[in-house]
Amino acid sequence: MVGANSLYLAVNFGGANVSGRCRVFSSRRMPCCKLDFGSRYYRQRKLICRNSPMDFARRMGCFGNRTAGDEQRMVSESVQGGVDVWASSAEAKFPDHLVVMVNGIVGSAEDWRYAAEQFVKKLSDKVIVHRSECNSSRLTFDGVDLMGERLAEEVLSVVRRRPGIRKISFVAHSLGGLVARYAVGKLYVPVSNREALVVAGNHSSEYSSSSTQCLERHQEGRLAGLEPMNFITFATPHLGSRGHKQLPFLCGLPFLERRASETAHWIVGRTGKHLFLTDSDDGKPPLLLQMVKDCDDIKFISALRSFKRRVVYANANFDHMVGWRTSSIRRQSELPKQHLLANDEKYPHIVHIEREVSANTNLTSHIDSQAVDMEEEMIRGLNQVPWERVDVSFLKSRQKYTAHSTIQVKTYWINSDGKDVIFHMIDNFFL
Repeated sequence: MVGANSLYLAVNFGGANVSGRCRVFSSRRMPCCKLDFGSRYYRQRKLICRNSPMDFARRMGCFGNRTAGDEQRMVSESVQGGVDVWASSAEAKFPDHLVVMVNGIVGSAEDWRYAAEQFVKKLSDKVIVHRSECNSSRLTFDGVDLMGERLAEEVLSVVRRRPGIRKISFVAHSLGGLVARYAVGKLYVPVSNREALVVAGNHSSEYSSSSTQCLERHQEGRLAGLEPMNFITFATPHLGSRGHKQLPFLCGLPFLERRASETAHWIVGRTGKHLFLTDSDDGKPPLLLQMVKDCDDIKFISALRSFKRRVVYANANFDHMVGWRTSSIRRQSELPKQHLLANDEKYPHIVHIEREVSANTNLTSHIDSQAVDMEEEMIRGLNQVPWERVDVSFLKSRQKYTAHSTIQVKTYWINSDGKDVIFHMIDNFFL
């Protein structure tokens, strides 16, 4: 049902006081407001508003004087390939930090709507969020490489459209994490030590105090000409979905896991071959194995190393699509013991945090020459760079059986319990 209220208002447009009638419409999805002044209509850009119709009218300046905070609003602009979301106000400059959000299998830009809104609300004019749309629905069956190519092209188009952007971060869910890893490898361009020192010297105060230390922590490079900041994944099968309970709904039964590896491509196309490591294009190793090292044409690990922070959020239980080990890039013996998991008062579903530690280089120097299985090879390869691991549990939540979607708050009214996980990501975000 949709209802409407009419109010007589005086509104200032560009220094001219105009009076007329404002009709505030409310619906279950979103309130909207149209100002009718005789035969003239004044329209704002597409606004995202989650409050009451009266509050929406107040934000538009329909009641009294507006403060600087009231003038700030969230703007959403549909563009080819996705949706851009940012905060707009008369005083603030346009954000210089691009956050690219990538959906998982059979997903879309809508999957990250809630998280994108929270980013812009909490970080105000600091970030512009781009919700990617180039790999939606059945396009996610095309394979990690083709999806990564499309995402890289989409990011380049956003950068060309927003010339003031200087920094870039990626936030991805499920399969989208693998797609993002491929895309950053395509976008990565190394810079010389001299260029890196100049960049470090131009950082904000938190980095400028120690340019040398900044260079030691990560290998300097650029992604689409931008400074890499955060690479964050949620419930991503970094080690693939092959065996060892990496696809939990198969219950670890060897027969089912073997059949899944043999038939996945019938259901999800080339993507299934990549996830189960059964691809061998042109006689090359499976794609996920190639993505744990620098190749001649794509520098996968150098691209990851260029980020100042790499984080994996992993469901410790009740994720039926992606196992705990594959999403946290760990061996079974490295998983925290259940009795050590403890809820955080501020973030009740965050149960364990493993801070970023130095990369384990002694295991990775001769990966190709060692007789190890594919999962171990991927762990060693990815651990060439340090990761921060955040373990999540919805054990006591009524939404625990949808944990794979709840961890990103895919649909708010179904997955709202995951909002503290989103807040944790934003509160720890490197700007």
